[in-house]
Amino acid sequence: MKKLLVRGARQLITLHGPKGPRRGMDTRELGLIQDGSILVSDGLVTCAGPTRRIENLAEARSAMEVDATGRVVLPGFVDCHTHLVGGVSRLADYETRIAGADYHQISEAGGGILSSIRPVRELSSKHLEWRARHDVGTMLRHGTTSIEAKSGYGLDETGELKSLRVAVALDGRPLDIVSTYLGAHAVPPEYAGRSDDYIDWICAQMLPLIHRRKLARFVDVACDGAAFNARQARRYLEAAKALDFGLRIHAEQFSHCGGIHLAVELGAASADHLVFADAADIDLLAQSGTIATLIPGAVLHLGLDRYPPARALLDRGAAVALATGFNPGTSPTLSMPMVLSLACTRMHMTPAEALTAATINAAHAVGLEDRTGSLEPGKQADLVIYDVPDYREIPYHFGVNLVHTVVKRGEIVYQRAGVKWADQ
Repeated sequence: MKKLLVRGARQLITLHGPKGPRRGMDTRELGLIQDGSILVSDGLVTCAGPTRRIENLAEARSAMEVDATGRVVLPGFVDCHTHLVGGVSRLADYETRIAGADYHQISEAGGGILSSIRPVRELSSKHLEWRARHDVGTMLRHGTTSIEAKSGYGLDETGELKSLRVAVALDGRPLDIVSTYLGAHAVPPEYAGRSDDYIDWICAQMLPLIHRRKLARFVDVACDGAAFNARQARRYLEAAKALDFGLRIHAEQFSHCGGIHLAVELGAASADHLVFADAADIDLLAQSGTIATLIPGAVLHLGLDRYPPARALLDRGAAVALATGFNPGTSPTLSMPMVLSLACTRMHMTPAEALTAATINAAHAVGLEDRTGSLEPGKQADLVIYDVPDYREIPYHFGVNLVHTVVKRGEIVYQRAGVKWADQ
């Protein structure tokens, strides 16, 4: 039996707490243990508690030790909204936006999502996997240990299946990857002006095919004026629900289109972005099991001023998660710590609320809550050691990577250069 003892953390954040997503004041309860240690056996957490108690356990005496003295230990981040297989960077869009064009103007000129279609369709699976593996490595070095990965840039059978297969191939190497089919991301050129026909094709052909091949756990749809309206989104999601897919929705990102109401009505696992959520939407989410996944990095990168109403969502009792929204067009960040900084400074979340949103609530958003998101007995030992004495320094030092060590399923998968370990 392989054992690991992470000992002497100045702050051990366990996120021990209620079984469901955290709401209200529970989002500020981190299960913090001063001078804490955690014992791991065969990749799973055995126990966590004060260092003196854990060190005196018989099982701890034969464990490999990792010294976390003076540092913060917390669960690995769960990035619950990414577009991992996105082809190439959209640098032309970036410069055009800097010059003053907005998202919709760029899309109408052939940029945006449409400019990612050709690379994803034309690049080989091997090349797409190589790029995605590189991005996974960067996520890992910033403390992320599980992600959700969407398709949505191929938008034909070959491109979408290729994208999903890449995500499936990378699952467990080393991150847990939950795959989502985002066929209804935009209308591809061959269906220009025929968005209803495209939805018909997805429902008749793609959803059954992906279900048979078990390539995705969830489906997602962009419900927005520039993509698909609420009627089309309903048809797509209802067809997916009939096949037992979990549901997700891009809602209220650029305008108010009724996506949140649809998400709650159909029991979606999450409604994402929510920049234009109104008071009625917030009340709906607070009374539902749908998690509000917020992506402040997209607002920052697009140069916009309006952020999702995180404070109102939290105060009304909605379950809130945070994600990078990583994609080549609107949020090309791989850093969850940077997302926490934006959540605190731009959306007025407390550091504790942000950590909860990026770990246990994010795990609930992708159905991994029984496996990860907190450091509790029986869960995977997915943890990160930060080279700071107080967890609040993680969002405080924006744009700085303070990760010292990453442990995934009880194995050290990243350690910063120059670090010396207790067992060396």
